[in-house]
Amino acid sequence: MGSIMKRKRKKKLKIKNLLFVLLTLLLIGFLIIFVFGKSRDENGEEYEPEPEPPRLQIFDEDSKSRPIAIMINNNHAAWPHSGLQDAFILYEIIVEGGITRFLALYKDQDTARIGSVRSARHYFLDYALENDAFFVHHGWSVEARRDISSLGIHNIHIGANNGAWRDTSLGKSLEHTLFTSIERIKPLMSRNNRRTETNINNLLSYSVELICLSNMAEAKEANVVDIVYSGAQTTRFEFDSVNRVYRRSMSRRGTMTRHVDATTGEQYTVKNIITYKVRNRSIGRGGVQTLDNVGNGTGYFITNGFAVPITWEKPSRGAQTIYRHLNGERIQVNDGNTHIQIQPATQRLEIK
Repeated sequence: MGSIMKRKRKKKLKIKNLLFVLLTLLLIGFLIIFVFGKSRDENGEEYEPEPEPPRLQIFDEDSKSRPIAIMINNNHAAWPHSGLQDAFILYEIIVEGGITRFLALYKDQDTARIGSVRSARHYFLDYALENDAFFVHHGWSVEARRDISSLGIHNIHIGANNGAWRDTSLGKSLEHTLFTSIERIKPLMSRNNRRTETNINNLLSYSVELICLSNMAEAKEANVVDIVYSGAQTTRFEFDSVNRVYRRSMSRRGTMTRHVDATTGEQYTVKNIITYKVRNRSIGRGGVQTLDNVGNGTGYFITNGFAVPITWEKPSRGAQTIYRHLNGERIQVNDGNTHIQIQPATQRLEIK
């Protein structure tokens, strides 16, 4: 009985000794961090290092690389798209036949599949100009070809085996099968001594701190946003309150369809929406449109479940569009991608 008690006392003593050793090691570790882990200047004096300022996730503000603006097909027969989630700005504008096309802008991305790519329309050039972007397209309208020359647009006219490829496995008409990638476009950007660095400021001002519009007097809830372009095309954004983004859908044959990426299978999302109306009309062969997009007007800025009215002003085709709150202050957008929806003036916008 006595030997059993001795063994128990020895066991307890071992445990105590082990705990003492562990506590001693922890104390030594803390002392090392405290004494030697402090930052010191060149004279050996201790100082508290300045914390790294928060940086944007959408792109590197210090980067001087020029954006790439790519004309994207939005004919319903061409769905689904590829690579649009990587665009930091996506414009959607009406074209002939009541459908829309996109202009997707990329900066410092390595997106491996983008498309499908379609032909240029002249008013899309205005938005390549305001972002100092290389304009990438396959084909052009008569008006776009004329303006690319007269406006001095740095364009890249891609085709199969020239910055792009055909994916004939899709079982679609040939005009819906052209795809490109950033890797294929980059070698074409520096041809003819073109600038590869931008010389203008970003179109939009981004905030690393969360912007919530709910405290503004004119704010209203924006959980579902329907933007009608024609009887053939409506774009819908639905607010995801968990992830604080809008999920994008589009109408097809009268039915709203989730707008998904062909590669990832995921629904496209957007952090900021800017939407406004301009007049459009047919001017050319096949119903080619033009826009009264130089001037000013009103619209909405939408983010984080709320919308506020704003004004827009575009002094000339090449000038940047300026977006302001009603008090005259320029808007700041949240750190994330932005969809700019330029809607026909006669069509319906519903925010609820």
